Amino acid sequence: MRVAACLGLFFFSVASMGQLEHPKASPAAQVIQKVGFATIEIAYSRPATRGRKIFGDLVPYGRIWRVGANESTKITVDATIDILGNALPAGTYALYAFPEADQWEIVFHKNTTHWGDGRQKYNPDEDAFRVVLKPQESQEHRENFLIAFDHISHDSADLILHWAKTKITIPLNVDTHSIMEGQILSRLSQDPTAQTYYEAARYYVEQDIKHAVALEFLAKALAIGGDTYYFHRVKSLAEAKLGKLEVAIASAEKSLQLAQAQGKDEFVRMNQKNIDLWNKKLKK
Repeated sequence: MRVAACLGLFFFSVASMGQLEHPKASPAAQVIQKVGFATIEIAYSRPATRGRKIFGDLVPYGRIWRVGANESTKITVDATIDILGNALPAGTYALYAFPEADQWEIVFHKNTTHWGDGRQKYNPDEDAFRVVLKPQESQEHRENFLIAFDHISHDSADLILHWAKTKITIPLNVDTHSIMEGQILSRLSQDPTAQTYYEAARYYVEQDIKHAVALEFLAKALAIGGDTYYFHRVKSLAEAKLGKLEVAIASAEKSLQLAQAQGKDEFVRMNQKNIDLWNKKLKK
């Protein structure tokens, strides 16, 4: 009995050694993107077209699709994301789709245990929610299915699904502004430095809001920290937004001189470009 067991183990080991580990036809991929303070991570596989017709054929219309190949595509978020008015709380979800010729239903599904598209066990009651989107025809042919992010800002991004010449754009939004306002109030109440005031002002200018408040903060930054090319540059941008072009030009010229002295060529060019632009506006 013992000999038979050993022989069985031997032949199993030999058979295992003879097996080949094939590379996957649809290789695994991962994309991680920061949007504001939120991190979005997507794990999926990338099938290829290989000359085949994809949607309406390889991927039938009206049937659940795993948005990729192999196991189901997973999307993980570490903060609440808003998708077309639907809140997706922090967590991991399976991403599915029901493609049609003229519209797709994109599904964020709470059950992540199904293999592939889970069509035998898929239960719509376990959806977090669905959104309906229209497919776009792209001029660019995408041989391998791609999930990517584009148009990324402090508080939004587009999640792109692209295969062959079909593209789906899913708009994502995060509430970065509330977090930033909370941080600004907190830091300003705790012995703020010149950099604290500058960073708060820069955020407002980047968001195109509260330009007058940004100028107040920059005045304090300059009073505490002294002349700095990046303080004066953001000051010029805030002044220009308020229509104070002559003052903005003076601030940009100051920033340019300080940047030039420190060999910051990029800031020299950016300031010169704005000076030229604002001078043209004054002459009109």
